[in-house]
Amino acid sequence: MSHRKSILVRLDPAVHDALAKWAGDELRSTNAQIEFLLRRALSEAGRLPSATREMRRPGRPPGRPSGPG
Repeated sequence: MSHRKSILVRLDPAVHDALAKWAGDELRSTNAQIEFLLRRALSEAGRLPSATREMRRPGRPPGRPSGPG
């Protein structure tokens, strides 16, 4: 498993709130939404490295129970 880099991002509170709502609508964490948007921007600019691994799909990981019962 590769190491993931951690960074601190300072955001305007309104931007954070909008980003968190958008992430929730797409079943992603806020962190995953930021990574998704950065990857998309890099790809559109032709700057996404070819060695970049694919992101996990949004929602619960496959093979896990969905809840009690």
